[in-house]
Amino acid sequence: MSWAQSDYTRVMMKTQIKIPKKQIRSNICTVAIFGGADVDKKHPLYQEAFNVAKYLAYNDKVVVDGGGPGVMDAATAGAKSAGGKTVAVTFYPENMPEFEGRYHENNVDKEIKTANYIERMFGLIDLADAFIIFKGGTGTLSEWATAWLLAHLHYGNHKPLILYGEFWHEVINVIDKHFFIGEKEKQVYKIVKDEKEMIQALNEFEQELEERCGLPRSENKEA
Repeated sequence: MSWAQSDYTRVMMKTQIKIPKKQIRSNICTVAIFGGADVDKKHPLYQEAFNVAKYLAYNDKVVVDGGGPGVMDAATAGAKSAGGKTVAVTFYPENMPEFEGRYHENNVDKEIKTANYIERMFGLIDLADAFIIFKGGTGTLSEWATAWLLAHLHYGNHKPLILYGEFWHEVINVIDKHFFIGEKEKQVYKIVKDEKEMIQALNEFEQELEERCGLPRSENKEA
């Protein structure tokens, strides 16, 4: 083995990133909320995320977000307004000026600090039993695509996705037209236009989980 090959082997052995787990319980206790960081408290998107998180907290769901501004802050604030539990998965980058970073007003019950963006994203996905994904930027795209991929790979023990907003119909239509998307990949998500449809989708996913997992409903886990 050459020096270059042996050095590469050492690097590969040191690099171990934990892949998020499949769904192993029959109910949804913890929900991750993804969405844009660049909206203020007066923006309709902020209000929608706030109300969704408030509903989740009223129904004993732990709300998880990335600890930043915008939709993430709305998720924490909404859950807090209902006395709910909140968790942020964060990292503090150097030389990454376009990353929104930690928002000082996003005051969660528990913060989990990670080493880099990928570990942060995987941490968010690992903690959650389901995902609600609002409009956002490239960060939201990466979170959604990764959660969707893992739902496909773990199909049958997957974590469901709720895509919030009617614009998702257009997004999915474009993807269906230009990518090779299988039928099972279309069964792991639901598109909703408002909070009423979100509640219905969440209930349907919980019923589906109970039926396909065949497990007794567990108590909410401590995030």
